[in-house]
Amino acid sequence: MYTSIAGSVARPSEVRLQSPRPSIPPSTAQPEPVGSAFADLTVCRHSVTMSDPRAAIVPAPAAARATDVAIELLAEMGQDFAGSRSIGETLRRALHRIVDHLDAAGGALFLLEDDGRTLLCTASVGATNIEGIRVPVDRGIVGRSVRSGRGELVGDVRTDPEFFQAVDERTGFVTRSILSAPMSVRDERLGAIELVNKRGEDPHFTPEDLRILEAMAASAALAIVNARLAAALVEQERVRRELELAAEIQRSLLPTPPRAGFPVVGINVPADVVSGDFYDFFELADGRILFNLGDVAGKGMNAALLMAKTASLFRCLGKTVHRPGALLARIDAEIAETATRGMFVTMVAGILNPATGEICFANAGHEPPLLHRDNGTFQAFPADHPPLGIAEGSADTPLPEATVHLDGGTFYVVSDGVTEGLTVGGAPLGVEGLQDILREAGRLPPAERLTAVTSVLTAGPRPLHDDATVLAVVGGSAVTRPRSGSAAGRREPASEELVRVSVPSCADRLRLLRQVVALSATQSGCCQEAADELVLAVDEACQNIIRHAYHGDPTGQIELSVHHQGRDLIVLLRDYAPPVDVSRIKPRDLGDLRPGGLGTHLIRALTNRAEFLPTPPGGGTLLKLVKRIR
Repeated sequence: MYTSIAGSVARPSEVRLQSPRPSIPPSTAQPEPVGSAFADLTVCRHSVTMSDPRAAIVPAPAAARATDVAIELLAEMGQDFAGSRSIGETLRRALHRIVDHLDAAGGALFLLEDDGRTLLCTASVGATNIEGIRVPVDRGIVGRSVRSGRGELVGDVRTDPEFFQAVDERTGFVTRSILSAPMSVRDERLGAIELVNKRGEDPHFTPEDLRILEAMAASAALAIVNARLAAALVEQERVRRELELAAEIQRSLLPTPPRAGFPVVGINVPADVVSGDFYDFFELADGRILFNLGDVAGKGMNAALLMAKTASLFRCLGKTVHRPGALLARIDAEIAETATRGMFVTMVAGILNPATGEICFANAGHEPPLLHRDNGTFQAFPADHPPLGIAEGSADTPLPEATVHLDGGTFYVVSDGVTEGLTVGGAPLGVEGLQDILREAGRLPPAERLTAVTSVLTAGPRPLHDDATVLAVVGGSAVTRPRSGSAAGRREPASEELVRVSVPSCADRLRLLRQVVALSATQSGCCQEAADELVLAVDEACQNIIRHAYHGDPTGQIELSVHHQGRDLIVLLRDYAPPVDVSRIKPRDLGDLRPGGLGTHLIRALTNRAEFLPTPPGGGTLLKLVKRIR
């Protein structure tokens, strides 16, 4: 009839027998001394108030048999809980067993709801089904049991002023006696199991019944906690998979690395799995280049979703709307109509005419872009319009625009994660610090200038507190001019080959490659976690070579070389199988749940960059894996 909640039996139970038990009829067996019966109760850690001391006396053989049966029942319940896929159904079966074992007319399992003030009946056994009934935790005998953490044995509910009669009035059932045991684990209260109306010749529950019920409630409590932990782990894994998928989608929205000499380059370093920053650029039919850099307010999945929407709007609308002010007005209207309250986007959008070096741009609440002129000076362009999505505007009213001529200079746009990012010393980089880096790296190729900025923010022990994104638009005469003998004149750090090894395409030979990579990584300064990630990525790539390039042929060759270049460790993997079409090697949708096919996702997740290089002389395929030393 009632449902019970699993609880802890580590705390003493107070048992109230509020109606005298009838005297035990004479027996031919030698009666057990009263003192020994009370000693047994003391071992069970029950504090018993009794109106008839003989009520606790149980002949030794009967007690032993009852104990054996109870132990068997606990073992069966434990096996059920361990193998259960539905904790609710398993608790119902356990309640049935408890009711049958203790010969009760009904039982109920109550769980505390999230508010901690209400007990909800989640399972019910007996003539009357009370599943779904809610009882205030400060009312009734079951509520008293949960509040005190003690078992309750009430022989006659009419004499207990806390008896909650509303359930009987609602169901028509007549409750005479109650046995209740709390369910708790450590200090966490879960609920209680309650039994009503002992059946049989003797209609009274005994302290021994309470001791058994408490043990069973404790077992149920542990099962509930374990089920909740398992559900939390499943949810955590689901969220992790969704974040990985979101990050993969975000990376696909960023533009592919441009061809050599392309005047627009960008870099994005997320602070977390997903990013609220984005940038994009693409050529129009007339040769002009449309570009943008945006930053979504906030972090997490909501910011990532708004980032994806805004980036998609820019690319879609930008193919037909070529004025930056008009384009941002259209995007503003779309975001204001559908964005979650309190979220907005800052963005700079512009269009470059490579033939003239002229940029026309609009700024919606973003960090002021910087024009680094060829003479070394900087000019900032503050925003003259609020961020997108704050207020509903007209899609037909363009944002204010500005025009600059590069004249051999470079136009930089950064997110606030760059200027507010912390350097090794713990101080914010700031605008002046950013200008110092750009001035020092001004002779480097544009992509390396951006790396120089983000490297300062990732060099310290602190993780990024915000996404860092930088975009550079280079003027026609702002080409790389190396300065002889200066550090700024090096196009890239010198590369040192640490080791080169070749092994047959057999799985049992990959152990040597794993050892070589692990040793190279640790000797180059990688922490153990980064070294392990690189080893796992190399192993996955080699397994793919064996399976897909050589199709299991053990006579093929896998060549591996490890290089140390600046703050990166580079692994080159080459096979000599017929070249593959690398454009067909794409990560499969993470939502497609079937065996295999996720190696590309794994390799990308474990490395900072993974790319196929042009087919080397002699044929085969060459894969480059880059891991940042940390």
